[in-house]
Amino acid sequence: MAQHAPYGSWKSPITSDLIVAATVGLGQIVLDDEDVYWSEARPTEGGRNVLVRWTPDGRTTDVTPVPFNVRTRVHEYGGGSFTVHHEEVYFSHFPDQRLYRQQPGEEPQPLTAAGTLRYADAVVDHRRQRLICVCEDHTTQGKEPTNSLVSVDLKTGALQTLVSGHDFYSSPRLSPDGSRLAWLAWNHPNMPWDGTELWVSELSADGQLGQKTHVTDGPTESVFQPQWSPDGVLHFVSDRTGWWNLYHWRDGQTEALCPMAAEFGRPQWVFGMSTYAFTGPHSIICTYTSQGTWRLAQIDTEMRQLTPIETPYTELWDIKATSTHVVFGAGAATEPASLVRYDLATRQLHVLRRATTLALDSGYLSASQAIEFPTENGETAYALFYPPQNRDYKAPDGTRPPLLVKSHGGPTAAAQTTLNLGIQYWTSRGVAVLDVNYGGSSGYGRAYRNRLRGQWGVVDVDDCINGARFLVQTGLVDGNRLAITGGSAGGYTTLCALTFRNFFKAGASHYGICDLEALAHDTHKFEARYEDSLVGPYPAQRDLYRARSPIHFTDRLSCPVIFFQGLEDKVVPPNQAEMMVAALRTKGLPVAYVPFDGEQHGFRKAENIKRALDAELYFYAQVFGFSLADPIEPVQIENFPAR
Repeated sequence: MAQHAPYGSWKSPITSDLIVAATVGLGQIVLDDEDVYWSEARPTEGGRNVLVRWTPDGRTTDVTPVPFNVRTRVHEYGGGSFTVHHEEVYFSHFPDQRLYRQQPGEEPQPLTAAGTLRYADAVVDHRRQRLICVCEDHTTQGKEPTNSLVSVDLKTGALQTLVSGHDFYSSPRLSPDGSRLAWLAWNHPNMPWDGTELWVSELSADGQLGQKTHVTDGPTESVFQPQWSPDGVLHFVSDRTGWWNLYHWRDGQTEALCPMAAEFGRPQWVFGMSTYAFTGPHSIICTYTSQGTWRLAQIDTEMRQLTPIETPYTELWDIKATSTHVVFGAGAATEPASLVRYDLATRQLHVLRRATTLALDSGYLSASQAIEFPTENGETAYALFYPPQNRDYKAPDGTRPPLLVKSHGGPTAAAQTTLNLGIQYWTSRGVAVLDVNYGGSSGYGRAYRNRLRGQWGVVDVDDCINGARFLVQTGLVDGNRLAITGGSAGGYTTLCALTFRNFFKAGASHYGICDLEALAHDTHKFEARYEDSLVGPYPAQRDLYRARSPIHFTDRLSCPVIFFQGLEDKVVPPNQAEMMVAALRTKGLPVAYVPFDGEQHGFRKAENIKRALDAELYFYAQVFGFSLADPIEPVQIENFPAR
């Protein structure tokens, strides 16, 4: 029999301790013949990224020993941190950013010299006994690092620059016979989802590049994941029609494989991303998204025919394949992020690893509901709504739950349909959650992404408010207990919503931006000109930067805010949060600040993930006046009377 208790005060089995103790982050996937390798972020090991191997006999073993941390800092966000060839592993070690080589059964050995270079997105050129990878050079202090494609000799570690001159590089990919190299390059102020250039060059016997061919049209076309088919035809994803679709380039001509109003690409925030893979010369297994749901399909490249493959998953990523099987990341509303192996002969799915070992009763899990709602200028926006769900409790009649609006980062990211215990933490306690895909989010075509161009801090805020208003008007949530939360770019949206609008009653900023002008001066190279498209060119439009920066308008704030910040964050430096906290403190508004030593952009250590979850819950309980079912370490809320 369900107990009657107010929303927010329900006792939940989904505790922060349980989440961090039984959850890992599943990262990059690499196939080496029949073996599967992946990187695994472990909060209980201080956020260390471990390389893991699965073999067809069913064994799963750690490859990289303590204290090695498989993670690169190229572009600060990393990705593409390792590769494997015939059981030999090559990876970037986070503390020193050197490349290491690990042979079977042996300890990792440094391949590159210590210094100021970082490496990512490596491929093995076995014919010439070298790696080809992205290199980011931080030698000259006080100036932007330089990026290039380099080769690394596998015997000596000697470096040779292959391509330079662009601001950024990614995706060096060798043709099957090793005679050609394809890569992506782009320049400021573009981000890779704004415009990238696809290049191809012949390779001489000694590995030198010959004449370079520019395959794509120009800097306004976003190209993603160049890849060679087994018979040497270059394929790639392009949004030249407004949708990221698949193409091939043969005999100097580019042709679409199966044009459709769907996205076969993703915003390239990290290296090594993959949405398609070859199972034969004319056969591709791909993933694509339409209206927020990802699907698996097979493409016959000769017939130009796409055939859906039924799976129980709604989120799919990082697909890799051989002629016999496919491996990818997957998740769904009731399925956590998992690594899945699909056998092409038997059509059977086999889960290799789940991000969580928790076996939770579905009575405690809230299933996401995809909603569309009207927003400004006659547009439609999208979100995932999670109503409260806990089989043991029922709220008093006539009451409605508090709502927590989530503003995702990027801002070109997207709300994911995978089971998220961080969301279930709230819904199982009686707090509804709305995860908003505001204008600028990926998955809905380039025109939807471009809704945010020049309108950051406006369109995203409008969509978050209109999504919450839609739920209030339909009677699903309490209009007097509305909070907004977000990290990074989502933290900026949160702070803008709290500062420039009088709608939400509380909020939480996780390493969020409050001063666009300071960000233009302080952030790292990858995003140094991102604001040109989101806001406008700086310093020409300095007045607009100031007008969109919450730090200059704290007099408009009228509700409590809590801030969470990693003190080693190079993407959004700590001074962003600290300036805002000081301003709220001076004004006399309720404010709390929770800094974390040793954390960068995003929290990876178990104790800090736990603290951030519990502290935010404690904060809302104080502000909205509901009791907590379990004791939580209090947070100091300045300018706020203790309850």
